[in-house]
Amino acid sequence: QVQLVESGGGSVQAGGSLRLSCADSGYVDSWKCVGWFRQAPGKEREGVAILAAISGMPYYVDSVKGRFTISKDKTKNAVYLQMNSLKPEDDAMYYCAAQIVRGSCFFPPRESTFPYWGQGQRVTVSS
Repeated sequence: QVQLVESGGGSVQAGGSLRLSCADSGYVDSWKCVGWFRQAPGKEREGVAILAAISGMPYYVDSVKGRFTISKDKTKNAVYLQMNSLKPEDDAMYYCAAQIVRGSCFFPPRESTFPYWGQGQRVTVSS
C-alpha cells in the first residue's frame, strides 16, 4: 500500500528557502507521476511541481519557475521540493501526491488522477 509521509514545512521570511520531502515505504520505483500541490486559504488547490517518472520531465506552475526544483532520490524512496526565494504568495498547505498508472501524467497536472496523497505540510512565508 502506498503511504506518503511528508516533512520539511515551516515558517520563513520572504526570500528564504525550505525543502519539502515526501517519502514512501518502497513504491518510489512504481511511481509514474509524483509531485506537489498546494492550497492557500480561500483558494483552490493547484499543481506546483510534477515529475513524470518515465521521461524524467518536470512541470512547474509559472509562478514558481526558476525558484522551485523537484527531484527524486530512489535510494531514499523520496521526492523533494526545493523552494528558494520564497514569496508571501507561496504561503499555503503543500501536499505530496503520486500515482502509479502509466500514461496518466498530465501537464498541467490533473488532481483527480492522483490517488495517493500525503498529509500536508504548512509553509508560512512572512513579508
